[in-house]
Amino acid sequence: MNAIVLAILVMVTLSLMRVSVVFALIAATLVGGLYAGMPIGEIMDAFNDGLGNGATVAISYAVLGAFAVALSRSGITQLLSQKAIAGLHLDEGIPHRRTIVFTLLGVLLAFAISSQNLIPVHIAFIPVLVPPLLKLMNHLKLDRRAVACVITFGITAPYMLLPVGFGSIFLHDILLTNLNDNGLDVTAAMVPMAMIVPIGGMAIGLVVAILLSYRRRRDYEDRDLAHGDETPAEAAGHLKPWQMAVLGLSLVGTVVVQLMSGSMVLGGLFGFAVLSVSGVFHWHEQDDIFTEGMRMMALVGFIMISAAGFASVMQASGQVETLVESSAALIGDNKGLAALIMLLVGLFITMGIGSSFSTIPIIASLYVPLAINFGFSPMATIALVGTAAALGDAGSPASDSTLGPTAGLNADGQHDHIWDSVVPTFLHYNIPLIAFGWLAAMTL
Repeated sequence: MNAIVLAILVMVTLSLMRVSVVFALIAATLVGGLYAGMPIGEIMDAFNDGLGNGATVAISYAVLGAFAVALSRSGITQLLSQKAIAGLHLDEGIPHRRTIVFTLLGVLLAFAISSQNLIPVHIAFIPVLVPPLLKLMNHLKLDRRAVACVITFGITAPYMLLPVGFGSIFLHDILLTNLNDNGLDVTAAMVPMAMIVPIGGMAIGLVVAILLSYRRRRDYEDRDLAHGDETPAEAAGHLKPWQMAVLGLSLVGTVVVQLMSGSMVLGGLFGFAVLSVSGVFHWHEQDDIFTEGMRMMALVGFIMISAAGFASVMQASGQVETLVESSAALIGDNKGLAALIMLLVGLFITMGIGSSFSTIPIIASLYVPLAINFGFSPMATIALVGTAAALGDAGSPASDSTLGPTAGLNADGQHDHIWDSVVPTFLHYNIPLIAFGWLAAMTL
């Protein structure tokens, strides 16, 4: 068995057994590295070298978590939830529940898509937008697994299809460049066209998740997200109009600063600083609020850091090339089997790394020559490489596309990362991606 396949199986098995994802990643790193013949010292050196690649995202999540808790401590999230619940009469039998649910899911989908293409803040909007909506979702008895599927679709499918914002970076700067650098001759217009079929599979998965898999009601408790000198409900009772204006300024300023600086850390710090001087919570509570926010996002950060270390070890092992070569030897001259094996191998390569952006250079350098040898057209090759890389984003325990929704939906401790985010997105997106990616490879 290839070391990467073994490592991914170890990680997935431990994660499904509810072992901490951080522990699962580290255990999988050791198992994969040792199986590949790497000395323990070399494994740890490669692991430590890779840790820094996840540190930026980790600290960004921590700061945004602090900002989200500060918003909750101000009472504004409680106030907005109460007004929404009262205005929609959700305590009176939930009239028009289906319409309200679809509207809410549509709003979340629009925000998620905008975060990739229109206002490219990526996952920064999730810790700020989603926690205030949790009580509204609770009264709607909305299954949070459906919400996780909606958000994951919104932050993955658009950048694989629309060449603006992060889509421009993925489709043009990374995918197109690496395809042409490895012997293919394709134009910018061909790339999104080739990805239509695989993304269509994800769209079908989204519809199935909302209308079939998670359409039933699910009960959750109403829990406060922050605990200080007074409850969020008490804080909401004496919010002044000028303080609400400051809250709005902090939200807008956070986005503007992030876009201007390119840093989620600076954006989150700006928003937290504005709230600190607004008087919406007591000055002596600042340290507790910041610590509480960082604690809320700590697991996400450590998973991202561990995943970066895992990826570094797997690349240092040299097993990526071996996996592709051994798979090619099994295929023979069966083109259909070749397409399926390439997608499955891509799934194993990207599951642990958890990022389509960082795996494109690896996948393209190995897959383009292989696809040319099997006689795949340029459009089919684009679909194969793009889909293989996207598999790591759509349903990996270490992907920010699953960690992001978990960070928002688990703000009150009622949403499990593996069983409520990873498993639903894997079933509804990775399986259709493989099926429709294969279909695109065989028909384009």
